[in-house]
Amino acid sequence: MKLLRWLWAVLRPWALLLLVAGCATTADRDPRDPFEPMNRAIFRFNEVADEYVAIPVATAYRNVLHIEIRDRIRNFFGNLADPWIGINNLLQGKPYEAFEDGMRFIFNSTFGLFGLHDVATDMGIEKHDEDFGQTLGRWGVGDGPYIVLPILSSSSVRDTVGWGVDVFTGDPVGYFRPIALRNSTYALRLVNRRSELLDASRILEQAALDKYVFQRDAYLQRRRNLVYDGQPPREPREPEEPEKEPAKEPAKEPAKEPAQPQ
Repeated sequence: MKLLRWLWAVLRPWALLLLVAGCATTADRDPRDPFEPMNRAIFRFNEVADEYVAIPVATAYRNVLHIEIRDRIRNFFGNLADPWIGINNLLQGKPYEAFEDGMRFIFNSTFGLFGLHDVATDMGIEKHDEDFGQTLGRWGVGDGPYIVLPILSSSSVRDTVGWGVDVFTGDPVGYFRPIALRNSTYALRLVNRRSELLDASRILEQAALDKYVFQRDAYLQRRRNLVYDGQPPREPREPEEPEKEPAKEPAKEPAKEPAQPQ
């Protein structure tokens, strides 16, 4: 019930914004992104927050901590995620992958010293990337409209619901106590993840003519590949409208000769 109340509290204002934005949609807009004006406004806000807060903090973090320490931090959080990844694999009908996720958690939590060392990968046990948004996709739930969330960036209606389930049900960090420890762990994970994307951000700055469109298309394509485990079906082509033949001019009647006087 707590999760449902949270989802309603989050989605209620968004539903109003989407309704208002929907009134401004035009026919030439990408059908996957019917709320583009609102999304672009939030995207610009995220860009400012990223430039003046996230990037400086992530850059300082990367400059201070050695890469070996950052890798251990990434391994620790990756190990915490494996049980929930396994549950999602099981819900998607992939028991062998779920078994691998369980084995990864056991080996890395013991021989890998609470996940600091990724010994499971060295043993040949594959690391998977699953979440509840992908599970909903495997169950046949469509993406829904593309939306940009404040701070969290690209998402869709389906993935936003899935993210809420991930955070409030499947994320072990949410159960850390005291609250100060939980919040500090959230912040550490966020900064570590942002530091790993610094180089990708620079490439995006140089390569993309329209960062918003580039990020939207990349996100939707990546999520589609994840849902279908890298083998998405071909998207159906929209039927092309037959070319209209030019209107034929009506045949001209032959000119009548003037009547001869009798």
